Amino acid sequence: EPRRALELADRFVRAGLHRTKAAEGGARVADPVRIALVLDHAQFLVPRGDAIHLAGEPAEHLIRVLDWSTDPSIVASPVVTCLVAPNLNDLHRQVVENPFAAKLAIPLPGEAEMAEYATDALADIPDAAGRCELAVPAMAPKLVGLSRANVRSLLLRTVGAGEKLTAAELSKIKKELIEKECQGLLEFVESPYDLDRVAGHEAAKRWLREDARLLKAGATRALPMGYLITGRIGTGKTYLVECWAGELGVPMVEIKNFRDKWVGATEGNLETIFRVLKALGQVVVFVDEADQATGRREGGIGDSGLSGRIYSMLAQEMADTRNRGRIVWVFATSRPDLLEVDLKRQGRLDVHIPLFPPQDEAGRRELFAIMAKKLKVPATAADFPAAAAGLELGGNEMEGLLVRAGRLHALAEANAAPRPIGEVIAEVFAEHRPSAYGDRLELMDLLAVEECTDAGFLPSRYRQMPLDKVQARIADLRARIRA
Repeated sequence: EPRRALELADRFVRAGLHRTKAAEGGARVADPVRIALVLDHAQFLVPRGDAIHLAGEPAEHLIRVLDWSTDPSIVASPVVTCLVAPNLNDLHRQVVENPFAAKLAIPLPGEAEMAEYATDALADIPDAAGRCELAVPAMAPKLVGLSRANVRSLLLRTVGAGEKLTAAELSKIKKELIEKECQGLLEFVESPYDLDRVAGHEAAKRWLREDARLLKAGATRALPMGYLITGRIGTGKTYLVECWAGELGVPMVEIKNFRDKWVGATEGNLETIFRVLKALGQVVVFVDEADQATGRREGGIGDSGLSGRIYSMLAQEMADTRNRGRIVWVFATSRPDLLEVDLKRQGRLDVHIPLFPPQDEAGRRELFAIMAKKLKVPATAADFPAAAAGLELGGNEMEGLLVRAGRLHALAEANAAPRPIGEVIAEVFAEHRPSAYGDRLELMDLLAVEECTDAGFLPSRYRQMPLDKVQARIADLRARIRA
């Protein structure tokens, strides 16, 4: 019963203020009790919310806690009140912004602290050394990002249960624990592929491979703060990033939907994400569909300024140059024009990489062969129809055509009338109709050209195109789409 507990605490504090003791000569002098009042899980006592919506017990709790920090008799006495919560954004703003309150952030344990804690925890487990594939000095860096409670749980469920703790098992359980602690806000990106599985985009792959080598070498000063991957839908932005994850040698996490319907919960979710990212040491952070996730400087209509607060928190975190080479941001979007300029500027997302559909027949054949292998369609590059050589096809369209071809091929076999796969593919491609959204797709291509930070990423037809012509064509396409 929080109400009764706080009432008792209040009575104890105020009674302690009036304690006296006997001095020399028998006189009584003030001797207030030294009190430290610790309120754990404070986010449930004084939760974030607008004052106008507070009523009943939550309002009483807030008033009492604020009173302890402002009452002159308490302020002048040896009384300290400590509120413990996972995130500042989970607490009521009047508590967080109270001028009489100091804010202390307790970070997750670093490598040295983790080594000390793991040593102590393993000392309580018989024959622990024989069940650990890694010695504590090698284990400690792999435990960074976890809380002490999670480390204890990890060790007890493996070594404590008589099982061998291998490096692979340690990595698996660590990812599971972090994802659970973040309540689905973060997801580790694990890919069995590397950039060799990506068709085309040679300049982008070369740049990303070079930066992967710098990451592994620890050359943090030579790395960008972040990347912006742009291009029309179906050019493989997400797939490119996932394949890069297979070459990085450092963890990659994807930020999932952190928005919440409750007041203050979204900001608290972001605070949790940032705390874990900082603890992980070196990490690449992927934000897909970034134009939808990152908020806007001026806030959204009807969202009580939530979009503005999201934007502010992200912008502040991404601009911290102390994180260069430690936290690397990767945003992917087909509409970079909807991202705030301040988020995608140099110093936050330094490298803007545009992706385009294959620009020639060789590129289309390569994409065709890789997509057929992915879908397990028994076709090779030689089966790509010559009549389709001039079609502008993105990865999503190529995949759709091959799925249809695979369906027809399977139906023919099921009907005991098998047909050569090349014949089926030629038929499907011959019946293909171009997208009805050509203007929108061209707009996305040109927005990627406009955002590009290095001409080496651009196909020749766009590299020679003056920026003013690109922008004029963008304006024309926007007018046509609105019409």
